[in-house]
Amino acid sequence: MKILVCISNVPDTTSKINFTENDTKFDTNGVQFVINPNDEFGLTRAMWFKEKQGASVHVATVGGPSTEPTIRKALAIGADEAIRVNTEPIDGFFVAQQLAEVIKNGSYDLIIAGRESIDYNGGMVPGIIASILDLNFVNTCVSLEVDGTNATAVREIDGGKETLSTTLPLIIGGQKGLVEESDLKIPNMRGIMMARKKQLSVVEPIAVDANTNDTKFEKPATKGAVKMVDANNIDELINLLHNEAKAI
Repeated sequence: MKILVCISNVPDTTSKINFTENDTKFDTNGVQFVINPNDEFGLTRAMWFKEKQGASVHVATVGGPSTEPTIRKALAIGADEAIRVNTEPIDGFFVAQQLAEVIKNGSYDLIIAGRESIDYNGGMVPGIIASILDLNFVNTCVSLEVDGTNATAVREIDGGKETLSTTLPLIIGGQKGLVEESDLKIPNMRGIMMARKKQLSVVEPIAVDANTNDTKFEKPATKGAVKMVDANNIDELINLLHNEAKAI
């Protein structure tokens, strides 16, 4: 089985986020970038298939040279090869088109992507890839088993979970639950040294027109001061919740 794991290079959630050029550009100064958490769950599941079923695991990302430390980390975790599409990720449709081309050229059986990246939270890339390539697709996937060309996936739905049977080739949008957090792999020294020798191919992007562009970024409004209400003053509490907080 040949697996491709799609990797997004995203800011660490502890990073302080700022914008430049009249709030139209994301300021990367001082920001630590990491593997998108939803993608990391998928990568760990792919490593399980490698260890238990002898699968080969490739990883791919869309981004400039600055993304290479992140994709090298994926190689250090255990991926066999990496592919970097040499262009900045403009929007979800653009990224999906680039990854779809990688998938077509690689003849992959299973494509694992995160259901969304934690920077823009678009949640559209795996679904668009599935549409472009006419692949079976399971989103919000929290469990995946593969037996030959047959796959069993569990996905979250409103109020519960749904178990689906399908066949390869397949793309999933994975998330927390696909593996346990305790199973996430941390690169060791041997893995880091081996990653330096593994193949990282840089391919040029295909011509795709971006359908959207960022016009402005805005941080969430600063939270207001806390108002303390006496425990015996229920009328005042109800008044504040109704007229000020608009909660009731």
